[in-house]
Amino acid sequence: MTEINDGVINREIFIDAPRETVFGFLVDPEKMVQWMGVDAIFENRPSGTYRVNVSGADVALGEVIEVVPHERVVFTWGWEGGDILPPGGSRIEITLANSGAGTKLRLVHSDIPESLVDRHGDGWDHFIPRLAIAGAGGDPGPDPWVKENAAQ
Repeated sequence: MTEINDGVINREIFIDAPRETVFGFLVDPEKMVQWMGVDAIFENRPSGTYRVNVSGADVALGEVIEVVPHERVVFTWGWEGGDILPPGGSRIEITLANSGAGTKLRLVHSDIPESLVDRHGDGWDHFIPRLAIAGAGGDPGPDPWVKENAAQ
């Protein structure tokens, strides 16, 4: 199911891996950068820092709100230096549910300014399939959105 409306983006995807495995790709910075970003910080506690250098030039910054192991992660999201969507300006909730031998992941990104909904929707359409590949034990390959020399 894919839906965009009223500053909210909803995405759902099946990942061929157990919830415990998928959860690691949401909270472990080393695993996070396998599907999104060139470096990351995720302080796995309420009020902890959420920071991902998404492309080598664009840095998402927010605060961890809630972590329920293997079930749910909630954090705020915005852009360093962003005027329209500053750090912590929107909210992301990711839930994981058993689905057969795998996991159903649901992402809800809310409080997005209308002018940025399409851009963020495109971003999740790019990154969520990469998460599904990595979570299932595959290699999503180099991210074409990463700027050259970003990791140097």
